[in-house]
Amino acid sequence: MLSPTFGPADPRRASGPRTAPQQLTTLKIVIAGGFGVGKTTAVGAVSEITPLRTEEYLTESSVPVDSLDGVEAKITTTVAFDFGRLTLPDAPVPLELYLFGAPGQDRFLGLWHDLARGAIGALVLVDARRLETSFTAVSFFEDNGVPFVVANNVFDGAPRFRAEQIRAALDLDAHVPVLTCDARDPDHVAAALITLVQHALHTAPDHTGLRRNTFQDAR
Repeated sequence: MLSPTFGPADPRRASGPRTAPQQLTTLKIVIAGGFGVGKTTAVGAVSEITPLRTEEYLTESSVPVDSLDGVEAKITTTVAFDFGRLTLPDAPVPLELYLFGAPGQDRFLGLWHDLARGAIGALVLVDARRLETSFTAVSFFEDNGVPFVVANNVFDGAPRFRAEQIRAALDLDAHVPVLTCDARDPDHVAAALITLVQHALHTAPDHTGLRRNTFQDAR
């Protein structure tokens, strides 16, 4: 599997400038999904830099609009976006991925349009216990013609579902990849992002100018 580059000062991330000698192709990716499905966790797990986060504490005034059913322990929410960066220097075409984690609530739909502008595609995280929280994200990318893959974030104690079950529950087209992913695991998140890039290049190859077979042998 392709490996991300991490900085020398910390085995996971570094905030300083990169010294990569090769030319990198930069791609923008949105990480989306419902409230509390693990978007901030995914960006933080895989980012080689300290991620930018715009989280605020949940308050009593948000109770009517931010349901905590199934995520009762959650005390913060993203109010703008998360931002991280992942470099894949050993890809057939070396890549630099800019990751934008979108807020999960439907009331931020207007912001999703801004975040999706110029993105090669989206990684839509879902919680199989609360699939309905990600319906809006799936519909948004379908309606706007943005390639996306769906990743079932496996929470501790959550029931396990096959990809076909997730696909049927979300009424996904047959060509949309459905994965299983632990948003806490950098390798899982990196693999999901690579699958997204592969899917996006085959869905809309002219969007980036990269060859359709860029990742043909990258698995």
